[in-house]
Amino acid sequence: MRLRLVPLALLALAACGTPQEQCIRSNTRDLRTVERLIVEAEGNIRRGYAIEEYTDWRPVWVPCYEPPRKRGEAPVRRMCMDERPETFTRPRAIDLDAEQAKLDSLRKKRASLSRQAESVVAQCKALHPEEAK
Repeated sequence: MRLRLVPLALLALAACGTPQEQCIRSNTRDLRTVERLIVEAEGNIRRGYAIEEYTDWRPVWVPCYEPPRKRGEAPVRRMCMDERPETFTRPRAIDLDAEQAKLDSLRKKRASLSRQAESVVAQCKALHPEEAK
């Protein structure tokens, strides 16, 4: 059930903000992604290894109900075994030279996207001017 609510929550958050903020956010998504990848690559190089997330399914006891044996009886509450996902992290070996090359490439891409973002932000501000508070 919780997994179904996550996309709805993200959709609700995406609807937040002024029209100008929404315009800027939607048109600079690639730039933010590249910046996040740069931070990740810099951390990998600094540490000397990457950190990867993985999900493992763990058994847990949860309350459940056994159907009534006779008509008119209430369901019997008991404990049942279920599996739930848990996210963990672990170190992963990387080629530091390849990671540095990736970082250099990402920095070039960021410079290009930053130049593009300047005009997009100006357009968003022109299309959706905000009132001074």
